[in-house]
Amino acid sequence: MDNDSLDAYRRPGELIDSDHPEIVAYARRVAGAGSDREKALRLYYAVRDDLRYDPYSTPMKREAYRASTTLAAGHGYCVNKAGLMAAVCRAVGIPARVGYADVRNHMTTKRLSELMGCDIFYYHGYTEVWLDGHWVKATPAFNRELTERFGLKRLDWDGVSDSIYHPFDLSGRRHMEYLGYRGEYADIPFDEIRDAFRHHYPRLTKAQEEMTLEGDFGAEGAAEATRT
Repeated sequence: MDNDSLDAYRRPGELIDSDHPEIVAYARRVAGAGSDREKALRLYYAVRDDLRYDPYSTPMKREAYRASTTLAAGHGYCVNKAGLMAAVCRAVGIPARVGYADVRNHMTTKRLSELMGCDIFYYHGYTEVWLDGHWVKATPAFNRELTERFGLKRLDWDGVSDSIYHPFDLSGRRHMEYLGYRGEYADIPFDEIRDAFRHHYPRLTKAQEEMTLEGDFGAEGAAEATRT
């Protein structure tokens, strides 16, 4: 790809607001000096571990999906954490975009599965970062503490190969199964995701839109992992 083709992945978007002062300050502080890969790696681990993975506390509201809102909240789930990763990369001059896949999570918690009505996560979010002349997938979703509580393998990234969910956990149980990819975007397609969630997860989405959903996903997973 040439520079013109990459321009859309360098510019701020409505939700990937990479020009927001707090995004810029955080990105520059974390990224430090060095190559694009070195900066991207520091940003990846910061977004992965500084922000708690939480599928319950992001309202189904457009403004809640802004990268600056996610950073300020200190938590998020795969979609808005991937958006934040794209934003902080762009803030230090590294082209980045968001992508989506449908995945079957064999180890989600009983409560979340009941709220969703299934174990398929539609529009699971990841980030693609332009490094050394090609796109590399990064998935800064599950923070380190969460993986330890669930008994999962940490999702590490080297900036060279794709970082996507592991198919098995530390005990060899089925974890994540990729069913299909939906493509990549310059900004988070909020309306598209909201409409899909309303269709596939009516109970969960209604609670998210009414902002009545609460819970501790990490505690749920830890309790179920202990019983297993």
